[in-house]
Amino acid sequence: MEKRTNISDIAKALNLTKSTISRALNNVPTISEQTRQLVLETAKKMNYRPNKLASSLSNGRTNIIGVIIPDAKIEFFSKVIASIEQTLKKKGYSILLYQSNESVESEITGINSMLEAQVDGFIISMSLETNSFEHFEKLIEENKPLILFDRIHPSIDCSSVSIDDYKAGYLVTKHLIDQGYKNIANISTHHKVHIFNERFRGYLDAITEAGIDIQEEYKIFGELSPEGGIAAVQQLLSLPIKPDAIIGGDDYVALGVLKELKSQHIIPPQKGVIGFSNQLFGKYLSPSLSTLDQKPEIVGEQSAELLLQHLNSKVKLSAKKIVIEPELIIRESSRRG
Repeated sequence: MEKRTNISDIAKALNLTKSTISRALNNVPTISEQTRQLVLETAKKMNYRPNKLASSLSNGRTNIIGVIIPDAKIEFFSKVIASIEQTLKKKGYSILLYQSNESVESEITGINSMLEAQVDGFIISMSLETNSFEHFEKLIEENKPLILFDRIHPSIDCSSVSIDDYKAGYLVTKHLIDQGYKNIANISTHHKVHIFNERFRGYLDAITEAGIDIQEEYKIFGELSPEGGIAAVQQLLSLPIKPDAIIGGDDYVALGVLKELKSQHIIPPQKGVIGFSNQLFGKYLSPSLSTLDQKPEIVGEQSAELLLQHLNSKVKLSAKKIVIEPELIIRESSRRG
């Protein structure tokens, strides 16, 4: 294997000291511009690449942030990652990405792997299976900066970035009520994830506020997938009193709802349908899908900036909770008239 060029090689080639070469490569102002240019040109000719790991061992930083998400195929998370990476890159950081695939065991494995890689901090959205938080609490005890985003929990004493999920659940339900729908079903996950509980609470409050009786049969807890939406519609349409509107736990559930309704020759807004997360495909469906925008670019940027605050503070900062306003996107699947 070809020997990697180091600072000593450049110093020998130019008959300069290693400290002079190091200062020139790091743009220290005491080095003349002529010397700096000479060093940079020689380094380029000799294919010199800085050893970031060695640098990190000397200053205690790797400038790498561990990011753990449930599933990169979900557009919301891919947009959050892009925003995190863009924000951190401006400050000289890169990211190490890991997918939990909705498994708490995999989530813990990811954290341990990243600790071995000596990441400077973590930005995490927890899996659907995560209902105990010892692995997060351990990071906090070890003073490892941790930011939770989207899927958060109030009992974890760390900074977080999320949308107002209670308001999100309330807004989509209130919109359907305002459109004249009365029998509104809600498809959520059977996993006990805080944000989905909050959305469900918003749904219940909007129904109660409107003076509508809540039908237990309209509360469906299943899988967050198109297949989950299909199964839920089949169950709901078998009821004596069928719902006239359906809220999907996310846009993938709503996609399954639309598919099954259309297979039974029911075209929204004959029955209203709305989802969550504003996936790109929603506006290209026929009918186009009403949804709730979770502002992934803002979530990513705020998560990265919050982590940088913790990393750069000389004192331990208290947990900061950033809550972003959701935005209702009204399209054909729920709009009457």
